[in-house]
Amino acid sequence: MTPLELKEFLDEKVERYNNPNFIESDPIQIPHLYSVKEDIEISGFLAATIAWGNRKMIINNSKKMMDLMGNSPYDFIMSHNNDDLVRLESFVHRTFNGQDFSVFIKSLKNIYENHGGLESIFDKHQGKDSMQNAITEFKKIFFEIPHLNRTEKHVSDPSKNSSSKRINMWLRWNCRKDNNGVDLGIWKSISPSKLSCPLDVHSGNVARKLSLLTRKQNDAKALAELDENLRKLDATDPVKYDFALFGLGVFEGF
Repeated sequence: MTPLELKEFLDEKVERYNNPNFIESDPIQIPHLYSVKEDIEISGFLAATIAWGNRKMIINNSKKMMDLMGNSPYDFIMSHNNDDLVRLESFVHRTFNGQDFSVFIKSLKNIYENHGGLESIFDKHQGKDSMQNAITEFKKIFFEIPHLNRTEKHVSDPSKNSSSKRINMWLRWNCRKDNNGVDLGIWKSISPSKLSCPLDVHSGNVARKLSLLTRKQNDAKALAELDENLRKLDATDPVKYDFALFGLGVFEGF
């Protein structure tokens, strides 16, 4: 395909998948349950954190997390006590367990009390054309409180060559306003032009078949290569092509 043909092909796939029907089978349905900004960004962060494995299980366990917080995540985080955290001990999603959940609650409270909230951290550390350094700084702040070492693996770090798939997905939810009822666009301080495509097995394989990616590993270096090529297709909204790559891989077996 010529560059123009590739863009037209992918734009058509974006139109097909970037619509409300996408929500039904995707973890993005969790932040869509809420209307208050803090509830949206917290529920989204927690759902994205456990977004690996079977998608139905991810959604079910994300709903369990919300239930354990009384379906008021921001209020729970800001007003919880030790007895409330005991309720979380039974939670498990693959390697993320109740102990990790408790650390996340305490870390999020510290972020809202001492760092101005989640958006403030990413706004402060955003780069000229990328959010990857901001993700690294976010992890440092997230674990500045006493915590279990085992929990650190649940927040990725691009400086350690991670593609940070789940955080990049969550940033898409928060920063991109698609006007189609999917991405929520609640963060106004970060331009969608700085976002990166959530790189996973599906999107990576499709990107390679379309010659958008040559690197074999799905790591930070591959993400940088994919970013460069997607920005050539749409510099203002490159991450919209996540819908195309994911849809081609998951729904069409491309």
